[in-house]
Amino acid sequence: MPARHLLYFTAEDHYLYTAAHGKLELVAKFSGDDLGVGAFREFLRGRQGTLFAVLADLAGEDFHEDQVPVLRGADREGVIQRRLAQRYRDTRLAAALSLGKVHTGQRRNERVLLTSFTNTQQFAPWLDALEEAGARLAGVYSVPLLAPALAARLGARGARALVVTADRAGLRQCFVENGKLRFARLERTVDMVPQALAAFVRSETLRLIQYLITLRALPRDGAPLHAVVVAPPGERALFEQALVSDPRVAFHTIDGADARHAVRLRSAPEGTGGEALYLQLAARKPPREQFATRADRRSYFLWQLQRGLVTAGVAGFAACVLFSGARWIEAMGASERAEIQTREARIATQQYERITATFPVTQTSTENLRVAVVEFRRIAERSAAPEAAFVHAARVLDRFPQMELEAINWSVGKPGEPRGGKAVPAEAKAPTQGVNATQRNDYRGITAQVQRFAEALASGGYELERTQLPFDITSEGTLTGDIGAAESTEAPRFTITLSRRLP
Repeated sequence: MPARHLLYFTAEDHYLYTAAHGKLELVAKFSGDDLGVGAFREFLRGRQGTLFAVLADLAGEDFHEDQVPVLRGADREGVIQRRLAQRYRDTRLAAALSLGKVHTGQRRNERVLLTSFTNTQQFAPWLDALEEAGARLAGVYSVPLLAPALAARLGARGARALVVTADRAGLRQCFVENGKLRFARLERTVDMVPQALAAFVRSETLRLIQYLITLRALPRDGAPLHAVVVAPPGERALFEQALVSDPRVAFHTIDGADARHAVRLRSAPEGTGGEALYLQLAARKPPREQFATRADRRSYFLWQLQRGLVTAGVAGFAACVLFSGARWIEAMGASERAEIQTREARIATQQYERITATFPVTQTSTENLRVAVVEFRRIAERSAAPEAAFVHAARVLDRFPQMELEAINWSVGKPGEPRGGKAVPAEAKAPTQGVNATQRNDYRGITAQVQRFAEALASGGYELERTQLPFDITSEGTLTGDIGAAESTEAPRFTITLSRRLP
């Protein structure tokens, strides 16, 4: 983060600090009159583009709670500006802080805290000097606007809390409710010893609580208000002796060194009071709410836009570099793998040449032998093996024990070619013991048995092409009752032709 200049406004003098890397350095001190403005203009000479922020710690700060309809965008902005114009004559340094939404009957309203300075003209010469010098104004803040952030850093407990700090401008008291600023006051102080300052803190805190009860910002019989008091470094013990809790207020004292550590402030100039905490918050993480107008912050907005574009460009370039690096690593890996495969292929070729050198001399080339082997493997893969056909025939014969195979003719060919049979069981005869059950001259019984046997074989991918019975049953033949009378002791024979398509 670049160094940022912080102009700390008080009623008498204005102090210019630089904040960077958790350190505050006092650069210059200006009086609040015209001589101070002139010295400030001289300081800004040649500092075009420098980042500036203004932190006001003044007693004349007004707070007024109001309600507006729940709106968004330009409509809400227009209503807020009208309410500010009705409340303050000069709206150049005015702000509206949202306090949340409330329900009033059937309407939903938004609670807002209107705030501004009673004398805004004291800022005009200084803001004009920044604009004329070309400096970038990040915002105009007041100490109360930063109080909620400080309360969160210091661990304020409860819905309501009071943050008390001893600043260069005086004793600052900020009332925070639910993380939102509700009220603040600044009481002028003179140089006091720690014991007197602690007693003064207690008396002013009790006065403020009574005032908040009168305004009905605090319940009259509620729980004690939690007050976080930042003591000067090394003076916590004295403050704890004076700040004794009672039913109205519960004091919690924090040493100034611990408070600086909580806001990540590593060093501050000698003599700096509690304002160092607010200066660090304004430099490191300022709130969205501030008093400067868009016109006053225009150069700062342009600078933020430029930084955003540069950041996006750097992020895109880094992404491209990472992607290119990943692809380069991938390409290198692919190149290494290709080199390894090439080396392995070269070794395999050398081994192949050594092996083929031991082969006997043939009348043809090695390439022809390779082609012949490949073709032989293809033929072998497409050749039909008889094992499946044997298993199929055996299963069917188990179902027909009266049948007995006499011969099987096996052949392979293309569809339509003349052949004596197919690559399946083809010829069978009935055993002698079957003659007793079915006489040879009982051609109807023999025909039925053969047909059932053929249908059983024509399953599991096999197709029945032809069945030749032991007698001729066509219209051209003559069928008599004494068929095969001369061979009555021999079992009738028949032939079945099946086919199956090869894969």
